[in-house]
Amino acid sequence: MTVIPDIARPTAVLLTEDHGPVRVLTLNRPEKLNALNTALTRALSDALAAADTDRDIRAVVLTGTGRGFCAGADLGEFSELTPDQPEAVLERAALTARLQIQARQLSVPVISAVRGVAVGGGAGLAIGADMVVAGTDLRFGYPELKHSIVPALVMTGLVQHLGRKLAFELVSTGRLLTATEAAEHGLVNRVVEPDEVLAAALDIAERWAAVEPRAIAAAKDLFYRVADLPTDAAMRAGQDVNALMRGFRK
Repeated sequence: MTVIPDIARPTAVLLTEDHGPVRVLTLNRPEKLNALNTALTRALSDALAAADTDRDIRAVVLTGTGRGFCAGADLGEFSELTPDQPEAVLERAALTARLQIQARQLSVPVISAVRGVAVGGGAGLAIGADMVVAGTDLRFGYPELKHSIVPALVMTGLVQHLGRKLAFELVSTGRLLTATEAAEHGLVNRVVEPDEVLAAALDIAERWAAVEPRAIAAAKDLFYRVADLPTDAAMRAGQDVNALMRGFRK
């Protein structure tokens, strides 16, 4: 297991463990409900990029230690991210924005194993994965306005995943969804008991890992491209991949 240290303290903010071709990345700030400070955000972004370039890794599981997946941004850092520190503010915003969409940009598939709270940036991180397994104890939402914060960097992903009415309700009221509600609205793929979340996610990741890696990478890339293309252009992209896949079979 590899540990990524937090510069400000000796504990590890991110744990990395390989289960054969499946890499498990674990947010490890349980005393802060795995809130995303700069050190953890950067470590996770770097770890996702590293997994994508490691030829031995064919799938990634993203999870968190303790009783929650991720409580979003670490508000304790906000006192240092003020208008009189524009470079730090812009750097952190760019880092957060990159992490929110990074999972879908990888060639390897990513599944988030989520239990407890997944709010704000943590909610965005969870649904930013290709699939989501959630525990029955899930509490999912965007309570930023209650803290006079605009959920600016997670709003794109939320609106893309939900209808506008419900998305606006979550943003404007801070209401948290249960696991059952999240599943009903297509935000999660599976709901299991909290202590079964990681095992269920690993089972799916291992099935991905058994597939020809070029095929699943091409399928994932095409999946997200066609979602943003007009029908004719999407079909042309599909034709290109259809021709390309002939070389995948051994």
